[in-house]
Amino acid sequence: MMEQIYLTIALAPLVGAIFAGFFGSLLGRMATTVITIAGVLISTVLSFYVFNHHVLEGGEVFNQNLYTWMQIGELNVSVGFLIDNLTAIMLVVVSFVSLMVHIYTIGYMHDDAGYTKFFSYISLFTFSMFMLVMSNNFMQLFFGWEAVGLVSYLLIGFWHHKESAVEANLKAFLVNRVGDFGFLLGIALVLMYFGSLDYVEVFASLGNVTGVTMLDGISVITVICILLFIGAMGKSAQVPLHVWLPGSMEGPTPISALIHAATMVTAGIFMVSRMSPMFELSETALIVVMVVGAITALFMGLLGIVQNDIKKVVAYSTLSQLGYMTVALGVSAYSVAIFHLMTHAFFKALLFLAAGSVIVALHHKQDIREMGGLRKKMPITYWTSLVGTLALIGFPGFAGFYSKDMIIEAVHFSQLPFSDWVYVAVVIGVFITAFYSLRMFFLVFHGESRMDEHTASHVKESSISITLPLVALAIPSALIGYLTIDPMLFNGWLDNAITVAANHTSMASLEANFHGANGMIPHALQTLPFWMMVGGIASAWVLTLYRSQWADWIQKKFHRSNYVLESLYGFDRFNDIVFVGGIKKLGNFLWKVSDSGLIDKILVNGSARFVGFIASMVRPIQTGYVYHYAFFMIVSLLIILTWVLFAGDNPLLEL
Repeated sequence: MMEQIYLTIALAPLVGAIFAGFFGSLLGRMATTVITIAGVLISTVLSFYVFNHHVLEGGEVFNQNLYTWMQIGELNVSVGFLIDNLTAIMLVVVSFVSLMVHIYTIGYMHDDAGYTKFFSYISLFTFSMFMLVMSNNFMQLFFGWEAVGLVSYLLIGFWHHKESAVEANLKAFLVNRVGDFGFLLGIALVLMYFGSLDYVEVFASLGNVTGVTMLDGISVITVICILLFIGAMGKSAQVPLHVWLPGSMEGPTPISALIHAATMVTAGIFMVSRMSPMFELSETALIVVMVVGAITALFMGLLGIVQNDIKKVVAYSTLSQLGYMTVALGVSAYSVAIFHLMTHAFFKALLFLAAGSVIVALHHKQDIREMGGLRKKMPITYWTSLVGTLALIGFPGFAGFYSKDMIIEAVHFSQLPFSDWVYVAVVIGVFITAFYSLRMFFLVFHGESRMDEHTASHVKESSISITLPLVALAIPSALIGYLTIDPMLFNGWLDNAITVAANHTSMASLEANFHGANGMIPHALQTLPFWMMVGGIASAWVLTLYRSQWADWIQKKFHRSNYVLESLYGFDRFNDIVFVGGIKKLGNFLWKVSDSGLIDKILVNGSARFVGFIASMVRPIQTGYVYHYAFFMIVSLLIILTWVLFAGDNPLLEL
């Protein structure tokens, strides 16, 4: 029975995507909407059932191959499912957020000509993510990995009449291919050294590879883990493979929420957590993961300060929060990373959908400097945005508070090299997050209206298809952290999916100092991160509402720093000059040397000239007279006979 349930969860969105994609124009908008939402709804309901069975009731882990794709010697490549507590939690998060996005799409894409196509794409996106999280082998994992990348390309460039959207989806596609190349090399090394692609078989054989080295003494496990993490850097947008994520804002807002909250960007975090038995054997790999995450958390958060596009502010907050998750992975706090992934999925989807609600109300204006005073006109959007914002900044009691506080504490207890510096980075990040989040919130909803009269006169609360998902996501954004922190981190929810080495003591120290969800709130009031958050809130209020002219003075005073931030640290410029420009120059060189010089001039034209030369030599003997041809035949025969007689092994010459 359970096998059929797992299959239904995976295939229900695919069926909806097929119907919407191939028959959407025939079925019409209403039927397409019903079919696709019904598919995701079925998956959501069954995902909660699976969560109850595996997590709450302690059901046995399901690991079974369903279909053999190919058999090469002893290598069996199959389609199979691994359903443990980690998978069950991911299924609930992905399906619920996807369902909310599907419902939200009804109102947001109502007037779009590609309505049915969009529903097909987001359902296909959901199916791809399900295949990724449910896989029990590296090959299926890679299939889901590439599938989410492909569909993200279609969705980011959905409005393909916009040149900026085409550039954004191309950037996303190419940058992810860089990460995926490393990921594929890691999988190849797994197959090379373990002889299998099945998770369980590989993890069981780790002892056979421990101590094996390559590349002048580097541990095989270290190389594999770093290569796999490069794939995660692409999908989960870690520096320097982060450049695609802000550009993904060119897609419609519903897909921004789906990409940034529960699907594509969480794939890397999930993958590293799934591979915890491997990463725990390489301290070097863990240090790399931790440092990369800290750099992303701090420096991408700084970029959020100078953004004025409402969606890009939220996008850079995603980059920063993904950095926090990656830091947690690096200090072996995998359960904390998944915990933050879950809380972040709810409040980040909420913030994106709230931003979309504002964009729809303002007729697709996205500059927060041209908003203001929306609190009274859009009360549902306002209060749900407030919940999402407080969860994002880690305000005590909200979901993000519990997960982010645990990450910071885990870093504090870590014994890894550079963990002290990482701790400083994540604490500073708390101030930055609070500042840019409340800056956006105040500029959008508070103060005097900065909209033109025509826009201001038409502003109203969004339709129920938009506000209903906001309310539904606001509830877990407020409560899910309080309800799940204890069982998820310390009471075994993830024990059957995650491995932590005995010498990595962050989680043990966290448990020893944990005094319950209720006890965290009064304790937080005495900690540095809390007061950094308060400082960020106060700074945002002063510079946006109380003394907004001070912000202009600071911007002019520190214009060089502002230039660095507005230029996004020069990553795009560097990529354009070095990689794009370099590839263009290389292509031009190869065109001139290889195509034009070698192929055209030598092979094609050269062969033609050679044939012409031979023809010119032979042409004079083609007279048309029979006696001329007979003469040449006799001469040729004499030459052949002379060669045979004197050059060959002729016994007559030996006499």
